[in-house]
Amino acid sequence: MKKTILTLAITPFVLGLLLIGCKTSNEKIENAEDKLKDATENVQEARQDLIETRLDSAADYRQFKAEYDQRIMDQEKSIAEFKVRIATEKKENKAKYEKDLAKLERKQTDLKKKLADYKQESNDKWSVFKEEFIHDMDEIGQSFKDLTVKNVK
Repeated sequence: MKKTILTLAITPFVLGLLLIGCKTSNEKIENAEDKLKDATENVQEARQDLIETRLDSAADYRQFKAEYDQRIMDQEKSIAEFKVRIATEKKENKAKYEKDLAKLERKQTDLKKKLADYKQESNDKWSVFKEEFIHDMDEIGQSFKDLTVKNVK
């Protein structure tokens, strides 16, 4: 008897839990549609962010290229002026300066080509390229300063 009463008492409770826990197919469809809508919005936002990032990166590249093209032209002008100054040097000094200038001009030409040939890729590769290029430009500038300082002494 106790078993029967206990079974009769537990059965409605278990049935109630099952009914509450189960969702109708309409509710499942609505939840799936909501999730799909959210996912679609996230994809659209990601695409927009990617487009904006590419545009920013392209603008950054154009600005960087213009700035360093100008720096390269300024260095070329300085090299040309230095060539005029060393024309009056002794033959030994003149040959050494011309040799050093030729190295600097080759490096500068390589950098100019590197900048012109750069194809935009990921932001990480752009950052690495930018750092290396700035370092190389600074190195050439310092080499030229060292060369001209030796000439003044």
